Amino acid sequence: MKRLWLGNVRWKFARATGMVLLLVTVTALLALTGCSSKSSEPAKSQKVVELKLAHFFPSTHPAEKELIQPWAKAIEAATNGQVKVTSYPQETLLKADAIYDGVVNGIADMGLSCFSYTRGRFPALEAFELPGVTYNNSKAASKVAWEGIKQLKPKEVQDTKLMMVLTTGSGDLFTKVPVQKMEDLKGLEIRATGLSAKTLKALGANPVAMPQSDAYEALSKGVVKGNLGPIEVLQGWKQAEVTQYITKTPFLYNTLFFVTMNLDKWNSLSPETQKAIEKVNEEYFEKVAMGLWDKQNEAALKYAVDEKGMKLLTLQKEEADRWITTIKPIQDEYVASMKDKGIEGRQILDKVKELADKYNAEYK
Repeated sequence: MKRLWLGNVRWKFARATGMVLLLVTVTALLALTGCSSKSSEPAKSQKVVELKLAHFFPSTHPAEKELIQPWAKAIEAATNGQVKVTSYPQETLLKADAIYDGVVNGIADMGLSCFSYTRGRFPALEAFELPGVTYNNSKAASKVAWEGIKQLKPKEVQDTKLMMVLTTGSGDLFTKVPVQKMEDLKGLEIRATGLSAKTLKALGANPVAMPQSDAYEALSKGVVKGNLGPIEVLQGWKQAEVTQYITKTPFLYNTLFFVTMNLDKWNSLSPETQKAIEKVNEEYFEKVAMGLWDKQNEAALKYAVDEKGMKLLTLQKEEADRWITTIKPIQDEYVASMKDKGIEGRQILDKVKELADKYNAEYK
């Protein structure tokens, strides 16, 4: 009987111990499952942010192939696939002059275009395009514009989140007839926008406002007899096919491009995602954007002269000085006109000149 009693005790003890072990095991498994479930919830709740970017350049243009596409892929990689940018080139989403306001209103999430396409919309930024300010190249001009805007913080661009600002640097005249003195410009129809149009008018030309996307057809039909812009348009926009002369005018032209984002869309992103995107922006501005037009201009000049037979003309120093003297009052007019808008035009222009001296010395 004693042996039987001891056996029952051992059996009950073993059973109880087994039940305890089973309970501990089940509890541990439930705890692990719960932890796993909680850790996977954020991943399931994260949504991919898909952004539409509008611009006016052709799909084959370096602005699309060398800047926008690689930059978009870098943003996707930097955000672990949570932000995807789809480009809509060649005005397939918005016209060139409607892109900035289209981004403000959410028609596009992002956009690339020229500030000068909406004359009067960005009065403070016109200082960066004034004639008479010399830029050695697009690297210097882009650094001046982007650093200047970050320092000055003009109100007119606070309704979007600027990703970067880049420029063409100095531009030249491309015409169907030779231009070597001011009298050659008298009454000549030249495609121009923004302050460039005012500059050409002061020199006696007849400026005609239109985006680059319309210039080829206008030149081919004789609606305009020339264009003022960066040399890259001779190849990128095929304008070497419809013009015959290049007149070097390094003191006439500079155009600012923006890459910007809808402010509500930007503010909806997490601080971590914003930081990742800004890091990509900084990298692509320095490595690609600021020198994008220098690279294009060099290739386009060789193409236009060597392959298309365009003739390169240079103004005599006395003639160039005459042009500069003629357009110099435009700077004073700008400063005076800004007073009515409550903008310190002189302060902005002084900042532009200060930064131009700095970066022309750095990027010779």
